[in-house]
Amino acid sequence: MGEALRDCLSAAIQRGAEALATDPALAEQLAREVLKVAPADPRAGLILGSARRRLADPAGARAILEPLAKAYPRAANTQYELGATLGALGERASAIAALRQATALNRELPEAWRALGDQLFAVGDVGGAEAAYAEHQRAAVGDPALRPAADALFEGRLVAAEGLLRDHVKAHPGDVVGLRMLGEVFSRISRHGDAEILFARCLELLPSYDGARFGYANALFQQQKAAQAVPQVEYLLARDAADPAYQNLMAACLGLVGDFDGSIGIYQGLLAVHPKQPRIWLNYGHALRTIGRREEAVTAYKRCIALAPGIGDAYWSLANLKVASFTAEDETAMNVQLARTDLTSDDRLHLHYALGKALEDRGAYAASFEHYATGAKIRRLETPYDADEAHANIRRSVNLYTEELFTARAGHGSGSDDPIFIVGLPRSGSTLIEQILASHSAVEGTMELPDIGFIAASLGPRYPEILADLDAGQLAALGDSYIASTRIHRKLGRPLFIDKMPNNFHHVGLIHLILPNAKIIDARRHPLGACFSGFKQHFAQGQSFTYDLTDLGRYYRDYVELMGRFDAAVPGRVHRVIYEDLVDDTEARVRRLLDYCGLPFEAGCLKFYDNDRAVRTVSSEQVRRPIFREGLDQWRRYEAWLGPLKAALGPALEGWRG
Repeated sequence: MGEALRDCLSAAIQRGAEALATDPALAEQLAREVLKVAPADPRAGLILGSARRRLADPAGARAILEPLAKAYPRAANTQYELGATLGALGERASAIAALRQATALNRELPEAWRALGDQLFAVGDVGGAEAAYAEHQRAAVGDPALRPAADALFEGRLVAAEGLLRDHVKAHPGDVVGLRMLGEVFSRISRHGDAEILFARCLELLPSYDGARFGYANALFQQQKAAQAVPQVEYLLARDAADPAYQNLMAACLGLVGDFDGSIGIYQGLLAVHPKQPRIWLNYGHALRTIGRREEAVTAYKRCIALAPGIGDAYWSLANLKVASFTAEDETAMNVQLARTDLTSDDRLHLHYALGKALEDRGAYAASFEHYATGAKIRRLETPYDADEAHANIRRSVNLYTEELFTARAGHGSGSDDPIFIVGLPRSGSTLIEQILASHSAVEGTMELPDIGFIAASLGPRYPEILADLDAGQLAALGDSYIASTRIHRKLGRPLFIDKMPNNFHHVGLIHLILPNAKIIDARRHPLGACFSGFKQHFAQGQSFTYDLTDLGRYYRDYVELMGRFDAAVPGRVHRVIYEDLVDDTEARVRRLLDYCGLPFEAGCLKFYDNDRAVRTVSSEQVRRPIFREGLDQWRRYEAWLGPLKAALGPALEGWRG
């Protein structure tokens, strides 16, 4: 073969390889022309096989690629194309073997890692899929200047990765890959607001960057900005409707905005294609539990456990249903998993919490407390909490909220009287109060809305003191913005709606100033009951003070002080509901509650357990039953271990009623 012909064939090969991504038909044509002259050329054979796969002819691709891979077993790209083809044919085991061979031959093939992750995901190998996707992200970084950061990110050395990436983006502020990687670091350490900013900047620079858009959508979702995340995921699904990560995120977002039919429909579709994927079963179970389909939720959680016994969240989710006890076999199975050395800290802490519940149910309180405390300790290490800083912030509010401040601003704020806020500590009866009110024909229950927190954060580091500087127009605008941003959660067209974010007690002054006609209900429970119930509860996010008994006691004490200061400044503004009183004298307390809200009594409020509305909180199953007294004094069984809590509560232990 002459040199000129070789050059011509090489040029055709290069053109064919370049055309694969955008015009596989042209790539096929060029490959066939080369093969007419050089029928044994492996480069042309590889392009032809790849083109047939991309043209939706996996059987034809296989006929070309299998003999080629056999002839050239150490050709990584050929093994990758064969693996992708076998995956398209549904031959997952063979596809995984070929893709593992490809990545072993060349670790720097990002698409081979991605394809391997997809195949492992489909067969339910959670850990393997996550590892392959991590390798894909590492290998996809082509810039040598970013490789040290990519390696650090892959190895979980997040502090080192952050430092390297900060230096890089400072020197190269327009580098979208560096910005996306730094956003990924922030996502991993739960700095989702910072991640949102970086991903948004990536999209300003390169709107077609799907990896950044997915990161942006996820950062929004993690901050409960689901309404803003939905259009981002819709864009991604328009580009790749079958991507399970996109679908899973969309299902989660729809659940947050109250479209449970849409959310469950997506999960069912995903499971039809990926029946061996345990985390989809887990998420499906969460969605079913929210809308009260308890037995189906139990089935989904058990299916998850059968596929991946080490996923502690599935056991904890069963415990969280609080309607059935674990068996001795369940306890043994959880202990077997805890004995593993390869268990993630997240799975380990969930198993400890679940075992705590199992042992509590059978009266083994000392062992139960040990598991609760161990789970809390793991979580505490991962979610640092500064009780001194929290106390200082409460003192700032106490000093600000005076009678003079509120008197001078009487009549300011939005004129809307739509919201009913329920505040307090978690596990203090707020979900029960919400369910009672949402059983009234004029009231719609929504969820724990983050909007007040977003407004507070938007006011900057001088919040709350900055409230004293806002004029009537600014206060009204903030109140109106809250009404507008929460409208997406109001599906029933009722005049009033509930915002049940317990942590909003920090913002009672803000609520009063921007929404002076809103109702504010303080759900309060005996400090030992509320605090211990919070201690043994693993919260998905947002309650970092609950993982240490001393922190819990100080937090409760600060809460009582702040609410007492507000009571003194604006007497009668907040309606307090003592959980124990509500349980002991339900009808009288419900009538008082409705009177405060300006609502006529309706008998349905006493039969709140018949309300089939969706309930997202951990109390979802409890409020679907009549009121019961058994839970009131559960803390007494653990009183021997609550010394640090009592000491931290100080005067609030006796003066908690206010």
